[in-house]
Amino acid sequence: MKHKTVTFKFKLIIIILLLALLLSVVLALGFGAVKINPVHTYYILLERIFGFTAEIQATQSEYNIIWQIRLPRVLLGVFVGAGLSLCGTVMQATVQNPLAEPYILGISAGATLGATFSIIIGIGTANMFWAFVGSVGATFAVLTLASYGSKMTSSKLVLSGTVINALFSAVSNFIISIAGDSTGIMTIKFWTLGSLTRANWDNIWPAIVIVLICSLFFLTQYRTLNTMLLGEEAAVSLGINLNFYRKLYMLICSLLTGVLVAACGIIGFVGLIIPHILRALTGPDHRKVMPAALLMGAIFMLWADVFARSAVPNAELPIGIITALVGAPFFVYILVKKSYGFGGH
Repeated sequence: MKHKTVTFKFKLIIIILLLALLLSVVLALGFGAVKINPVHTYYILLERIFGFTAEIQATQSEYNIIWQIRLPRVLLGVFVGAGLSLCGTVMQATVQNPLAEPYILGISAGATLGATFSIIIGIGTANMFWAFVGSVGATFAVLTLASYGSKMTSSKLVLSGTVINALFSAVSNFIISIAGDSTGIMTIKFWTLGSLTRANWDNIWPAIVIVLICSLFFLTQYRTLNTMLLGEEAAVSLGINLNFYRKLYMLICSLLTGVLVAACGIIGFVGLIIPHILRALTGPDHRKVMPAALLMGAIFMLWADVFARSAVPNAELPIGIITALVGAPFFVYILVKKSYGFGGH
């Protein structure tokens, strides 16, 4: 009976999150400098996607704003939020640390350094490749530093991530300081603060495709991720090579982080907040945590973006500031909550 209750609860959570995501998309499209009635938004989407026509009083400018400007941005926000939540969920299990996520472990800073390098030397069209190179470099540096001298521990990983984050950020700032390209500097500013403003139908697809592929892959890896939470002895008894899977998962998370940073810059703490909330709702089983985290991450990012473009009249806040304002206190809470564990371990 307990199993059936848990299964029903999980299905209910997924249904609620799906409905909340669909509602959030429609509502988010209406926010901005020009407010658009949600009913108009709904029927515009029906007409453009399904060919449905209705007697509504939507103007041509509302059609253009929804379809050409806001929908690409909202779609990118959905997949960026899902991707960052996925990275946080996987990394926390992989390194067995409740504080692990791309921003805190310095991977985002590495991706930003790679993008900064490509922009300043004039190969901005390849910034996604260089962001990936930077994120992989940061991952390698963190793992090397954390394992130097003795066995790698969770505390050493977080400390190593802090060091690499500071180092790579300093190098990025140094490159910006000595660069004379004002256009490039403004582009880099976009990366360091995080924003979805540059989303359009031409540039959102790499991030969407990579997030979909990585999500499908990790949704099949829940058994291995669950085993990682049990430790080395359980893995050996089950014949699972955790060392191989740790490196594989960290590499894939580096790829995903690099693509997301190239698309919208550094947006921190999403991968920290969402997995913890979902573990409280669904338990530590990654078969349940990951799909729920994908949906809640998308919802969180949508509303963070809505707040970023609506909080200040005639201006827009960088979305990285919004997520940091929410995430930093959450980070402190996890840090001081000594009783925390992955499902009680």
